[in-house]
Amino acid sequence: MKAILIARVSTEEQKEAGNSLPAQEARLKKHCQNKGFEVLKMCSFDESAYKEQRNKFDSIIDFILEQKEKVAVCCDKVDRLSRDKFDKRIGMLYKKALNDELELHFIHDNQIINSRLSAAEKFQFGISLDLANYYSDAISDNVNRSFEQKIRKGEWLSKAPFGYKNVAKADGTKDIVVDEYTSHIVQKVFELYATGAFSMELLCKKVKKDYGISWPKGSLGKLLKKPFYHGTMLIKLKKDDKDAPKKAYPHRYSTLISKSLFDQVQQVSGVFKKKPVKYAGKPYIYRGLLRCEHCGCAITPEKHKGFVYYHCTQYKGKHGAKWLREEKITEKLGHVFKSIQMPKDILQQIVDTLNSVHKDKIEFHNKHFDQLTSEYKSLTKKMDNMYEDKLDGKITDDQYDRFYQKFRDQKDDVSLRLEKLQDAEDNYYVTAKHVLDLSSRAYELFLSSEVEEKRQLLKLVLSNLRVENEKVLYDVRAPFDSIMNCHDRLTWRG
Repeated sequence: MKAILIARVSTEEQKEAGNSLPAQEARLKKHCQNKGFEVLKMCSFDESAYKEQRNKFDSIIDFILEQKEKVAVCCDKVDRLSRDKFDKRIGMLYKKALNDELELHFIHDNQIINSRLSAAEKFQFGISLDLANYYSDAISDNVNRSFEQKIRKGEWLSKAPFGYKNVAKADGTKDIVVDEYTSHIVQKVFELYATGAFSMELLCKKVKKDYGISWPKGSLGKLLKKPFYHGTMLIKLKKDDKDAPKKAYPHRYSTLISKSLFDQVQQVSGVFKKKPVKYAGKPYIYRGLLRCEHCGCAITPEKHKGFVYYHCTQYKGKHGAKWLREEKITEKLGHVFKSIQMPKDILQQIVDTLNSVHKDKIEFHNKHFDQLTSEYKSLTKKMDNMYEDKLDGKITDDQYDRFYQKFRDQKDDVSLRLEKLQDAEDNYYVTAKHVLDLSSRAYELFLSSEVEEKRQLLKLVLSNLRVENEKVLYDVRAPFDSIMNCHDRLTWRG
């Protein structure tokens, strides 16, 4: 009789010498030699027996079915064929063996399945399949418990997101750390999009120009929706269920952005989705920023003979709207940025005063920071204890999910308060100094910047931009309005 030999390993079994492919092949060949079988084909492959789709195994089954004469299908153990007792392929081979169309030989289990199989041998084969299936289920349970433990510790189970990198530690374990270069790109992308001055298309062009990365709009959009960057990972526990919702868990890695910046980006994204107009072509400076004071319609740009003109669409009716050259609008708005410049001596005095007052706030800040940190650690300990109660069966899964969500919401609230406390500290000195520095260079920046940067400056300093005949009207945002008032009234030392 001719024999088809099947040797299989799965990924987790490759390190076991006794179960390796060469070891299985040697035992199978020795069995055929003892039985006097002619080896028709040796099939050695690496494939998990847990999966329903097994392409390599299916090709072997096809080869077996193509044989015109009776053959012996030889495996080291039953679980080399399958670990699923409900596998239809195993049922088919079993029936063919009982019908004397082939024989199944399991060397290590000392079992031969053929038409002369007794009831006891059938029972033994069924037990072997059940044991293989039990081993599969036990492995699955252990993996799930391991995943739950890792998730509880805040460990990410997949490849590190863009902005982070996977590293191997000295002790052989693996970890995820912040990538110095790509993390800067992530931070910049969030900061730029949060200004509202960039559409997804313009932001893609900006990233391509500054960093040489060609991102499709869809990929960039997915990046901007990842809560991982502010400390939350989304995990789908039931991987086989496509419709299973993802649950949010805090991770232990360094964050790249604040929760408030992430929320601001989502808000800006929602506004962009509501816009019915899709701009194309050259990104004009004032496109989408100006409205007509007379009728409220949009002021739209058009290019004629090398010059860019802006005019009201007059959608609600003709009213003799004037056309304005882009250079004229830039000249008028340039005076605004000129008027928020501060004298250098006044700027230095304000910075010195901020330095002095900032020192007095440190003690207040540290006290509240310690209180919030203690509260955060207490909630973390409660969640850890609750997880242990779940493992011990003291609480049900539903109770665990309910209390977990409650404590998670409380932790998010504490994190937000910590973030606001730090923002308040930064805003008091760092952001104030940044605003003062920006105001001193605003005019220079406005004239020398590219289109996108000009739009950012306009959105930062001005609001409610509108045109009345040939006049450009606007509102000045705080705190630049106060700086402009002091400049106009010469009351710097008031």
